[in-house]
Amino acid sequence: MLVLVGYLVVVGAVFGGYGLMGGHFGVLFQPVELLMIGGSALGAFIAGNNGKTIKATIKELPLLLRSSKHNRQLYMDLLALLYELLAKARKEGMMRLESDVENPAESEIFSRYPTIMADAGVMEFLCDYLRLVVSGNTDAFEIEALMDHEIETIRHEAEIPSHSLARVADALPALGIVAAVMGVVHALGSANLPPSEMGALIAHAMVGTFLGVLLAYGFVTPLSTVVEQKVEEGMKVYQCAKVTLLASLNGYAPQLAVEFGRKVLFSTERPSFTELDDHVREVKAR
Repeated sequence: MLVLVGYLVVVGAVFGGYGLMGGHFGVLFQPVELLMIGGSALGAFIAGNNGKTIKATIKELPLLLRSSKHNRQLYMDLLALLYELLAKARKEGMMRLESDVENPAESEIFSRYPTIMADAGVMEFLCDYLRLVVSGNTDAFEIEALMDHEIETIRHEAEIPSHSLARVADALPALGIVAAVMGVVHALGSANLPPSEMGALIAHAMVGTFLGVLLAYGFVTPLSTVVEQKVEEGMKVYQCAKVTLLASLNGYAPQLAVEFGRKVLFSTERPSFTELDDHVREVKAR
């Protein structure tokens, strides 16, 4: 929703200022130049990316209009889930987690956290590493290195839409110049027209440069930035799970292990020690 609000501010500021200086809006209405700029940008996007990147970018765009799912409640649920799993392993033995890990859809523990189960990537990450821990003969340093490699891979894949949008934004000003040059060529090819009509044609041509820069820095670049921010938020889930599991592998009690995970979260979403402690107590009582 903030994306739409930002777009309204951009449009209001640019065209409102143009209107206040006495500009004529009819001159700015150049659908042909908009077609040239938008069509060439789309063509360059298709030509410069593979099918995987195109699909990932198209899939990501509608999600930018939604609020972030990575809020405080999500992280509290994640930490509570990890606490329950680690507490069960500490009390009953690590092998008792095998049924939960192999079939989380029927696990009593996992079923209490539908928001976590709804994220297939996080569930796969948790179950895979819990399965490694259950199998035994695991070294904390080797597990940490493997986690780092996987998180880096997840980050790289998640950043693909951001990078593709950033490249389109970089190309738009130049494509606007291309449209403007085509407009100037058209104007010079009509040199027999009176000066007033020639001036109008040149003004129309210059709109191409304006549209290219506006679309690049007012519309597409913000989308790339939002995707990048969402990626950083999403990585915290994996980092939180990683630190908590490693703390448990190194012998810390479940309540201390989830405290390790809490400390890696951003301050805006990080629950306080008391909030997390109360949430864990509620889980234990339940």
